[in-house]
Amino acid sequence: MSADRPRDELTVHLERAILMSVALPERPWISEDPLEELRGLAETAGANVVGGLMQRRHDVIPGTYIGKGKLEELNDLVKAEDADVVIFDNDLTPGQIRNLEKALGVKVLDRSELILDIFATRARSAEARLQVELAQLEYSLPRLRRMWTHLSRYSGGGIGLRGPGETQLEEDRRLVGKRIRDLKAKLAVVQARKAQEVKSRFEEHTVSLVGYTNAGKSTLMNALTGADLYVEDKLFSTLDTRTRQWRLADWGKVLLSDTVGFIRELPHHLVASFKATLEETRQARLLLHVVDASSPAAEEHIKAVNAVLKEIGCGDKPTLLVLNKVDRVQDVSLLHVLEKHHRHSVPVSAFKKQGLDELRAAVIEMLSADFANAEIDVPAGNGRVLAYLAAHADVYRQEFHDNRITLRCYMPRYLVRHIQEPDVKIKVLE
Repeated sequence: MSADRPRDELTVHLERAILMSVALPERPWISEDPLEELRGLAETAGANVVGGLMQRRHDVIPGTYIGKGKLEELNDLVKAEDADVVIFDNDLTPGQIRNLEKALGVKVLDRSELILDIFATRARSAEARLQVELAQLEYSLPRLRRMWTHLSRYSGGGIGLRGPGETQLEEDRRLVGKRIRDLKAKLAVVQARKAQEVKSRFEEHTVSLVGYTNAGKSTLMNALTGADLYVEDKLFSTLDTRTRQWRLADWGKVLLSDTVGFIRELPHHLVASFKATLEETRQARLLLHVVDASSPAAEEHIKAVNAVLKEIGCGDKPTLLVLNKVDRVQDVSLLHVLEKHHRHSVPVSAFKKQGLDELRAAVIEMLSADFANAEIDVPAGNGRVLAYLAAHADVYRQEFHDNRITLRCYMPRYLVRHIQEPDVKIKVLE
């Protein structure tokens, strides 16, 4: 395969995959089909899933994660199905992977490596490719003896073997570490530029779509803004942030951003390396947490997203839960339970454009809650402050006396500090 072949044209060999999921007391299964999510991930990565096993354990076996009996059962299934790869829905140590591969005679991937592999195939922008490469290398560094005799492992082809594309054979940890440092330096520049870009829009009302992957965020954004964003019924269909204007009747415009979807136990390296991409979420005035209400695991998905939001410092940000895909809900009582458990929630169907008016009204209400009724006394010659208020506040009364103007207006609380000057008097009214 040519090293300069465009990544969009790279084909994935449909490796025959066996799935393995182990439930532990601290990590229980979240749905009636424990392999459902892992199956979706594996198929998104290009695998042909030919079988699966499940097991409940109180603890793990240090050497092989699973016990001798289950390992023999797994080995029999691998041989019967002529499998190429075994994918665990758990994170394994390098030693466990090495021992499992020796016992099974096929490649073994864990959950994190599978997710990283999907991100590698989905990365389109230069920024996303840098972020994914950094996450892959940081994950791989302690696994070099098992994974690499050369960095050409990342030249393409096969699940777990794709990535940004090193063509030089290499196994020296020092060189890998240097590459990691170089990537971090490049991403620091990207992050600084992104932070400045987001900061330049500070005076705008910004709303960010967040949610579990495949919850319908892009479809919702298209429905709300009339955008024509790429939509695909696959996990992690996009990794890049897209921002569009969203016009709200009797309010004005807000900036609506759609970014990468989250997932349960999203690898920490990915969260760290996607810091620049998630800048929109950190700076947003309001989060629209989109949930697939038709999923039996909806409540667990909500918890998983909240965990990632907390990790990136957005745990306390104003959030409106959007219960999407209500047209697919089989049991309406389950939808009512979600609405009861989450007071700030709105049921919608982005695909059928149902409930969008109610969503707009709820967004306006939550944005308005952050407004202040203020009385501002300003010198008549202070053109900057007067122009600022004209552009960003709803002025409903003006009084002129001597060389000063007293205005009463509604304005976003976060903008009050932008008009604070020694000769400007600000009083927030009840």
